[in-house]
Amino acid sequence: MRLNRNLKICLVSSAGGHLAQIKQLIPIVEKYDYFIVTEKNKSTDNLNNNFKVYYLLQQERKDIRFLFVFALNILLSLFYLVKKRPDVIISTGAGATIPLCLFGKLFGKKIIFIESFAKIKTPTLTGKLIYKIADKFYVQWEEMLKHYPKAEYRGKIY
Repeated sequence: MRLNRNLKICLVSSAGGHLAQIKQLIPIVEKYDYFIVTEKNKSTDNLNNNFKVYYLLQQERKDIRFLFVFALNILLSLFYLVKKRPDVIISTGAGATIPLCLFGKLFGKKIIFIESFAKIKTPTLTGKLIYKIADKFYVQWEEMLKHYPKAEYRGKIY
């Protein structure tokens, strides 16, 4: 996939380690019009001081309010996609990113997924879902190619 300077890129991840990984890509995408979508929590409060950021609600699968929060994140994802109209969506996971990637695919956007650095031997749930729709899928460990045979190994982003 050849990128042109007029592309609008959405970097989407959950908070924590996934966000740390997505931030490693900023030197690569900063020559384009890019923005970040991530979960709102104490660790991301000041992120908008340095970046153009849009927030999802913090979601935890084991929380009793998960379905409600996930439903709101679906609506927020659709809103951000329509409002910002990215050409490419790059994600490192996790679950909060699924709706944005799915809607992006439905709207004809290019989806690039980078499986988590923390997953050396087993795939993530998000990775297994997005693998089926991704235009490009990268793993950070060669061992993960057995789970994702069409993926590409290009090394680690750390």
